[in-house]
Amino acid sequence: MKKLILYSFTCLSLAALLTACSSKGGNSSSKTGVPYADRKSRNNQSGAFAVATQYKRAPGPGLVAIEGGVLVVGGSAIEVPGVEPNIYNYKRQVTVPSFYMDETEVSNTDWLEYLQWIRYNFPEDQEFYYNELPDTLVWRSALSYNEPYVDNYLRHPAYRDYPVVGVSWEQASRYCQWRTSRANEFILREKGILTDYKTLAGGNTGRNNNAATAAATPRPDKPFNTDAYLNGQYDDKGRNAPIDYNTKAGAATGTAGATAGGRGNNQPRRTATLEDGVIMQPYRLPTEAEWEYAALGLIGNTEYENINQNKIYPWNGLGVSSASKKTRGLIQANFKRAPGDYMGVGGSLNDKGDLTVPVIQYTPNDFGLYNMAGNVNEWVNDVYRTGTFTDADAFNPYRGNYFENKKLDNAQSGKIALDKYGNPIKENAYSGRKQTWAEKQAQAKRADSISRSTDPQSVTASTTYQADQRGYRDRQNLLLNEEGVTLINDKSRVYKGGSWNDMAYWLNPATRRFLSQDESSAEIGFRCAMTMLGAPEISTSGKRSFKTPPPRPYRVSRGK
Repeated sequence: MKKLILYSFTCLSLAALLTACSSKGGNSSSKTGVPYADRKSRNNQSGAFAVATQYKRAPGPGLVAIEGGVLVVGGSAIEVPGVEPNIYNYKRQVTVPSFYMDETEVSNTDWLEYLQWIRYNFPEDQEFYYNELPDTLVWRSALSYNEPYVDNYLRHPAYRDYPVVGVSWEQASRYCQWRTSRANEFILREKGILTDYKTLAGGNTGRNNNAATAAATPRPDKPFNTDAYLNGQYDDKGRNAPIDYNTKAGAATGTAGATAGGRGNNQPRRTATLEDGVIMQPYRLPTEAEWEYAALGLIGNTEYENINQNKIYPWNGLGVSSASKKTRGLIQANFKRAPGDYMGVGGSLNDKGDLTVPVIQYTPNDFGLYNMAGNVNEWVNDVYRTGTFTDADAFNPYRGNYFENKKLDNAQSGKIALDKYGNPIKENAYSGRKQTWAEKQAQAKRADSISRSTDPQSVTASTTYQADQRGYRDRQNLLLNEEGVTLINDKSRVYKGGSWNDMAYWLNPATRRFLSQDESSAEIGFRCAMTMLGAPEISTSGKRSFKTPPPRPYRVSRGK
């Protein structure tokens, strides 16, 4: 009997293999010949390997693609009499990989959406809401009547499309984390991988009332979080959740509660994974090099790797006014043209704004980005040092790495610890390499015992691994401290771009300033970025390239 079962299984596997290999290209492994699992195949076996062969990358909501390349950081800097040049004269060739960036600055409406979500999901948590409120008092000045902006700038619909200000670097970073989970949750619910919104809300879908299904749908006790979901800690499977082939019971022996609703089949379902290609990369603040590269926008002046014309602003030319026939003479950004001149003469306003202006105004640069000069300065991710680019790597330079791990709640199950908002709790990284399983378990036990210790030094010594250049590793920091007191520290963050309250010098993408990450200003806003995965080239249309032959299908010899 055992031989018969083994023979039958072998025949089925061989039949599946022949069927898969007979198709063009063959959706099967090029190294083992075993067919990959997919929804259409009838030959999927328990434990079959599924591959996302239809993945197509695309920018997240609000983002545009920025094709990377070589940048001379500081190369567009101009020297202005009266401005100390030695802080800004860094010039070095680096490479910025392709990435995504927000088309516009984050607006007041965008931030109010964030605040409304907090109030709805945590109505009793006044501290959470208060901590994410922008500091509208940044408008106050002892010798200026700006009180109307204190009360109106954030919330009044007259300013709904204006850039949010009064947000610290820390608040902007938390917004990026929130935005990541909200955007991913929307994608998963729209695709039906998670329970769709109508079912979750109670099943009011017109004639096909789905109230019974909605009542049976488990309501998560915490808001959706991307990291927790990818770690299998958000158990919600919609009608289009991926089929789970990794089950000993086999694909045809699903269990109640884990099946696809309304499908009439009994296949078990699972949560989506990173390998499925539906989860977006995290929104984040751009690095300083990314921001400078995107703002300069030399892609419009490049042909066959030759830059035909350099820039000192996000637009061509040496001046700040338009040279185009239809808009000749119009100021191309929102800035202070001269001391005391914020808007020009009545009847002929030079930049059409007094303080900030809407996030979509003026002509975008060659990457399609609006207001990369003027309007508001923008936070970037980097820690400020005067000579960052003399030390940082030539590929994707960045200063600010502070390596952290998601804290394990249970070392055996792999569950991560979540705070009361459903976000992963982070802890200092304790290794610069992948540990062995024995080392990992020993470290987990040691960290658990140390967490109950009252000696903070023992925690730092035993659980901290720092590979970035801070503290005693930071050569520049040591030099600064040897010379005397300095305002620069590990909380100093870079902001760039110039604002409505700055002169034209600061519109140059190479200029840089800093502010403590927990402070804010009426002149600083931000926009988000996202890492691009895969090939750096955005479009191959009309470009020369080598022809790559399709993979050869594996075929099994039938024999005689």
